[in-house]
Amino acid sequence: MDLAFTPEEQSFREEVRTWVRAHLPEDIAHKVRNDLHLTRDDLQRWAKILGKKGWLGYGWPKEFGGPGWSAVQKHLFEEECALACTPRIVPFGPVMVAPVIMAYGTPEQQQRFLPGIASGEVWWSQGYSEPGSGSDLASVKTRAERVGNHYIVNGQKTWTTLGQYGEWIFCLVRTSNEGKPQTGISFLLIDMKSPGVTVRPIKLLDGGHEVNEVFFDNVQVPADQLIGEESKGWTYAKHLLSHERTNIADVNRAKRELERLKRIAKAEGVWEDQRFRDQIALLEIDVIALEMMVLRVLSAMKSGKNPLDIAGLLKIKGSEIQQRYSELMMLAAGPYALPYVQEAMEAGYQGDFPGGAVSNAPLASTYFNMRKTTIYGGSNEVQRNIVAQTVLG
Repeated sequence: MDLAFTPEEQSFREEVRTWVRAHLPEDIAHKVRNDLHLTRDDLQRWAKILGKKGWLGYGWPKEFGGPGWSAVQKHLFEEECALACTPRIVPFGPVMVAPVIMAYGTPEQQQRFLPGIASGEVWWSQGYSEPGSGSDLASVKTRAERVGNHYIVNGQKTWTTLGQYGEWIFCLVRTSNEGKPQTGISFLLIDMKSPGVTVRPIKLLDGGHEVNEVFFDNVQVPADQLIGEESKGWTYAKHLLSHERTNIADVNRAKRELERLKRIAKAEGVWEDQRFRDQIALLEIDVIALEMMVLRVLSAMKSGKNPLDIAGLLKIKGSEIQQRYSELMMLAAGPYALPYVQEAMEAGYQGDFPGGAVSNAPLASTYFNMRKTTIYGGSNEVQRNIVAQTVLG
């Protein structure tokens, strides 16, 4: 196992670093650096900049318009973006549904959908979870009935992240009740402007609107928007989730936020507290261990092995680290992190904070938001069972 980067890989890193820092708008970087609210315009503006360069689909092979980077190059790109304080690429289009379309879609579907994803022009959402189907995803009940050249879709999805911006949504739908639950699921692409689609916001603790409920009431979906074979969607869903869970680990963001935690601790006067510094040290050790695990995966991929069986491990550790650094930041700021004010999430807000930096205002909001990370993408309890079965035997 070789964890060192080659001179060619280091040169690639410098190329990415130079380009990203030259093209990232400063107002967007300021928001990311201080964990302020990112609008749809912020997210899509950066996506289009990457799309114009051909890097939004940075994990895509050349045959589908991507750069054809190696696993190591993709990792270095992600790291340099995180260190430069770019927004995270909204994954539902370029990272999640695009690989499914590439692997299982028809040539016509690939030509129809991939260009809009690669350019950042089309916003995709994910329709997996339902009120009674979260980690037990095979129990989805949203129904799609074939009638002529269309499917008629009825049901509900929930926790649809940024679904208020969605133009298209990829959904797991039930097309059969025969056999095991997994065998009756299909993978359907749905235009969210279709009659019968309703998006309802779910307000979070901080008053923000990040997730949604999506309702389907006799929605007509052309049959040519079915990916692959009917009732084979579980296979495609697993292919997609392997990409999602690797992405959730987000070790590069963790490294950036670790440095931010240190800055906050020093600014708030708790850096000299030995016990608090011990907690930062323990977190840093875990971040390094997570990075080593990611590099181990990259080394395996370079040698032609498939490391996706440990994607669950990356998800478990990465999500726990996200919760810990957000909690330590809030603890460092003390009471000045508590009065989260919606206006404080906006860049340029000059509120009257009697002590404590204005940048502390978003910390409680981030802490509450990060409670979700050990649940979404398959709860960590379920992931531990999967790891026990597939990795440990």
